[in-house]
Amino acid sequence: MSLQSNVGIARTGTKSLRSTIPEGIVAFLDLKQTDKLDWKMETDTNHERIVIVRKIKQTDIAVDNAEKHTSTKPTSSKGGAMAFLGKPLEASPQQE
Repeated sequence: MSLQSNVGIARTGTKSLRSTIPEGIVAFLDLKQTDKLDWKMETDTNHERIVIVRKIKQTDIAVDNAEKHTSTKPTSSKGGAMAFLGKPLEASPQQE
């Protein structure tokens, strides 16, 4: 499924842009108003630019906060729901 949205200026004087997340993506990732998203930039073998957007689980946020405040970092699984152009992705070995 392909979904589109428009891009506009987020704040005058910056290079940031703002877009509305289409309803289909909101439903697919089960997004709520206060959720946080993780954006990952990659290139494929054809050097095409790909963005992977993942909903950050509350447990991931708690683990990240704990890692910032401890000298020994706990291990965590950062798999979660991932989207690649609207399609689910398999968790990569480095995320397990």
